[in-house]
Amino acid sequence: MNAAGGASQADSRADRRMTPADRRLIVVFALLTILIHFLTNGAYGYFRDELYFVACGQHLAWGYVDLPPMVAAIARLVRMTLGDSLFALRFFPALAGGATVAIAGILAYELGGGRFAEMLAMVAVMTAPVFLALDNILTINAFDPIFWMGCVWALIRTVKSENPRWWLVFGLSAGLGLENKESMLFLGAALLIGVMLTPQRRVLFNRWFLLGGLVALLIAMPTGVWQATHGFPMYVELHNVKASAKNAPLTWLGFLGAQILYFLPLSLPIWVSGLYFLFASEQGRRFRAIGWAYVLLYAAFVMLKGKAYYIVPIFPVLFAAGSVQLENVSRWGWRQSVRYGLPVAVLMGGLIAAPMAIPVLPVETFIKYEHLLGAKPVATETRRTADLPQNYADMFGWPEMVATVAKVYWNLPPSERSEAAIFASNYGEAAAIDFFGPRYGLPKAISGHMNYYLWGSRQYTGQVLIAITFREQQLHRVFDTVEKVAKVGTRYSMPDEHVDIFVCRDPKISIRRWWPLVRSYR
Repeated sequence: MNAAGGASQADSRADRRMTPADRRLIVVFALLTILIHFLTNGAYGYFRDELYFVACGQHLAWGYVDLPPMVAAIARLVRMTLGDSLFALRFFPALAGGATVAIAGILAYELGGGRFAEMLAMVAVMTAPVFLALDNILTINAFDPIFWMGCVWALIRTVKSENPRWWLVFGLSAGLGLENKESMLFLGAALLIGVMLTPQRRVLFNRWFLLGGLVALLIAMPTGVWQATHGFPMYVELHNVKASAKNAPLTWLGFLGAQILYFLPLSLPIWVSGLYFLFASEQGRRFRAIGWAYVLLYAAFVMLKGKAYYIVPIFPVLFAAGSVQLENVSRWGWRQSVRYGLPVAVLMGGLIAAPMAIPVLPVETFIKYEHLLGAKPVATETRRTADLPQNYADMFGWPEMVATVAKVYWNLPPSERSEAAIFASNYGEAAAIDFFGPRYGLPKAISGHMNYYLWGSRQYTGQVLIAITFREQQLHRVFDTVEKVAKVGTRYSMPDEHVDIFVCRDPKISIRRWWPLVRSYR
């Protein structure tokens, strides 16, 4: 087939209507993805951040130190309707995973792809280890791709139809995205700059664009007001993280390497083809703003020392664009090798990598499997790990820690127990106390970490304190008597959660005076 013929077919596909067969294909892949998560998301234990989101859900607000309100509201809704089992907490992330896969197929269609392109895009997203991992637990990042791709889809429809009313959809998706995660600001800015760098900038200059921005502003305004009235703690937290050594440092090349591992090396030809489609192909040039958005996001997150997965939500459209490009290679005469070989290779790679992303193996079997592969997940933080990578290790040790704290608490004399506070150094420990503690009759925990600081000292007197994850010399600055009474930590939990428990008495200053000193926004 000659090039002109190939371009003609691509143009005709761009104008075709979605058929019932297209819809069935998309629904099947979405349901299969949801089923994968339903069958695997009850293994191991509660993830550190899940416990924190549950705690935030018990203090509903329009904002929190380190996150917008959506995930906390979801956690509250789930506990009220489905309970607090692992399956219940991870129910909506599983649905989000299915939606992300479906969106990839829809975007492939919107960019002019046929059913092969839709299928290849969905296979690439469904098997991507990073999406498998993020959609298997309750996390902000499970919902991010839906809102990011909602903006991308609205932009594509605006360009294709030249109907500026699609900016209202863009604003709706951006506003909801801002209530999920602040990184939506980066996507919005990157897409708008990308549009201004292309001839499609003409779609910006109309009242619908301004109305779309107003929609986004109105939806996000309550959280913005909350941040302003609390001294913009999210900005403080981001500044502190950037200035610290918390996030694993990545070079420009290392950031690329992380993306290759996140999405499987075998999927690299697909999303690289997507960049080619957006920047170099005749069919994709109308959508070049999306390619520029990827480049701008890449540069921004590297320079700001962001985690490598911050750029992950833009990849469904890269896979969609790449799948359309690869579908078009029929004019080069090797269509069959792409049609059958690449999806099978990606599926096989996904099966091999799946245990690294979702808990499909018993723990000991996983450890052996990880050693056999000789591969480890991309490190996003500088915390030291042991037998398990952080994404799994942070699911272990919480019930055992709370049980040990309960023994310490109930061994206190009744006169001390009635006023004893449980003070944790980070939100994971504090949230675990709040989640598992009621079965032992424990009071709520206090902490200076993230939003726990704003919830305050819960009117404790500070006369008796059970302290977790502090150095003894730190505690002696505030208390005359510091007694080490226990040690916590399990084989599979993170090494920095193998810590001592202290009982502190005889405070040198009141809790009201030392509380402002414990704030930790990072």
